[in-house]
Amino acid sequence: MRDLPNPLVLFGIGSSFAFSGMFYNFYRAKKEELRKIKEIPFYKLDQHLLKLLTSDTIKRFQYIGVDGLVQPDGEPLASEFVPRSFGVVQKISEEEHWETWNSLTLTWDSQSPNRKETDHTVPFSLVAPGGPTTASGSDGDVYVKVQNPLEATGLDLDLVNCQGSCVIEGGLSAATPQDLSDLRFFCKSRTEAMLRVGTTVTGFGELVLDADPEAGGRVMRLQAPQDGRPYVLLRTDYKSYVERHETSASMWKKLAVVCGAVGTVYLAETLYDLLQKHNDKR
Repeated sequence: MRDLPNPLVLFGIGSSFAFSGMFYNFYRAKKEELRKIKEIPFYKLDQHLLKLLTSDTIKRFQYIGVDGLVQPDGEPLASEFVPRSFGVVQKISEEEHWETWNSLTLTWDSQSPNRKETDHTVPFSLVAPGGPTTASGSDGDVYVKVQNPLEATGLDLDLVNCQGSCVIEGGLSAATPQDLSDLRFFCKSRTEAMLRVGTTVTGFGELVLDADPEAGGRVMRLQAPQDGRPYVLLRTDYKSYVERHETSASMWKKLAVVCGAVGTVYLAETLYDLLQKHNDKR
């Protein structure tokens, strides 16, 4: 029994290999996700993309990736709280936090907040960097109208304002509800998030070429795919999106290698010590 290694050493070796295997699985999953992203055709917003859609061979892209700057098709939304802040998607959330009296513990317990959210959108398009300042540019300008952005996943809005007000009077937290209600208002918060004008957005979805009477011609539209694939809008450019996944995959790979190397070193040292003890006895 005295020849057995320290249980803590065995635990450390096992943990190192376990973490190495777990990190390697994360690495494989991230590499598979990256492979699927790179398989999606990606095009820049230029005349070449427009010519492909107007050609006889291609009438639509069932799934494609494009990126560009957000520009409203008309008047943008103005922030309710921040002057000279404009966007095309606006979400205003209000939360009311209440407390209920617990007669068993004689304390006030927090209650789930009442949440109300209001969404506003205006039609907008993605334009190439350095292109027109509005989506309704000249005939030579190329832009993609974004359909139903609230149906897309992955859209992370900018938090432009957060306000809160709490009602805590002196001694009220220790008071019992003898002359009060069993339910009392505690705090109210209000936040505003927007997709601002000029933000870089990458979209994955179906790209079609439709007639647009208002524009006096045909325009490209990005919409939810009909084949069930995800409709995604991301607040980043395509290159940064791919690089972020590559960095994440590289991180999991390095962690797997480091944990595996640590476990291997400790395992080799343990086996060497056991062999030395065995040779000393002989």
